[in-house]
Amino acid sequence: MEAAKSAYLWPEEVASAWAQGQSLAEFHNLKGSALRLVEGWLDAPPQITAPAKVRQDFMTMAEAKAVLHKHRRRSAGLKGDLQMHTKWSDGSGTILEMTAAAVERGYEYIALTDHTAGLTIANGMDERQVEAQGAEIDRVNEALQKNGVRFTVLHAVELNLSESGAGDLRPGALKKLDLVLGSFHSGLNTKRDQTSRYLAALRNPHVHILGHPQTRRWNKRLGLEADWPRVFAEAARLGKAIEVDGYAERQDLRQSLLKIAKAEGCFISLGSDAHRAEQLDYITFSLASIFTAGIPLARVLNFWDARQVLKWAGER
Repeated sequence: MEAAKSAYLWPEEVASAWAQGQSLAEFHNLKGSALRLVEGWLDAPPQITAPAKVRQDFMTMAEAKAVLHKHRRRSAGLKGDLQMHTKWSDGSGTILEMTAAAVERGYEYIALTDHTAGLTIANGMDERQVEAQGAEIDRVNEALQKNGVRFTVLHAVELNLSESGAGDLRPGALKKLDLVLGSFHSGLNTKRDQTSRYLAALRNPHVHILGHPQTRRWNKRLGLEADWPRVFAEAARLGKAIEVDGYAERQDLRQSLLKIAKAEGCFISLGSDAHRAEQLDYITFSLASIFTAGIPLARVLNFWDARQVLKWAGER
C-alpha cells in the first residue's frame, strides 16, 4: 500500500519510464515484491478493474503536471499559497523555512494556517500561542522588508470547527488574524446528510474559507455528504471561499463538486496543505483541479495580490 500511495507522487508514469529503459527502482517506495509485481504487469498487462470508490477521482502528480503544462501561461499567474503548517502545530518546518521555500517558488505571499487548540492530535495552538506566532510573523515580515524582499507572510489559522460550525478560539483572537480557514476534523465518518453543518460553518462570521470541504482521504474515507448546490450557493451568497486542498491524499474538492462550486459562482482558495517545505509542490494538484474544472481565475484568491486578499477578507 505504501507503493500505491507513493505512486501518486511519482513525477512521471511508470509505463513511460519502462518504455524508455529507465530502472523502476528509481521510483520512491517501489521495491521488493511491489517492484516485481509492477514489472510483471508491464510485461503482461493485466485486465484493469475499477478501484474502490475510496481510491477514485485522485490525480497522480504526473497527470497533474501534464495539466499544468497545458496551462503553463495561466499557472504563471499564481501569487501565493493559502494553506500550510509549521512547527507551531503539526508541521516540521519553521516559519523561516516555509517562507524561504515560497520565495524560491516565486510567490508573493503565503498564509500560515496552523491548527488551533481543539485539534490536540495536531498540537493545535491556544490563544497565547497564536499571539506569539503573530509576533514571530511580524519579525519575519520586517526582516523581509528590510532586505528588499517583496513578500508577505499572512497570519492565519486553520480553525477547528465543531459540528455546529463553531470555532475553538474566541472572536477577539480571530479578529486579529489576516485570514481564518475553517475545517472539520471530527465526525467525519457519518453517512447522514451534513448540509446544516456546512451552512452553520459558512455562517460563522469569523470564517473566510471552508477548508478541505468534503474531508475525503485516499483509501480511508469518502468524505461527508450534503446538498452541495445549496452549500455552495450559500457560500457564494455570503462571499465565502471554498478551498481546493492539494494535499496528495486529500485532493479535496473532487472534480464533480468543484464544478458545482463553479456553477454557483463561489470564490475559490488554493492550499498545498504543506507540512514541510517540499510539500509546497502539492499546490500542483490544486491548480490542475481548477484548470480541469474550468474555474475562472478571477474567482481564485491565489491569483490576486496580497492587498486584494486582505481587502476581500476584511469585507467578510
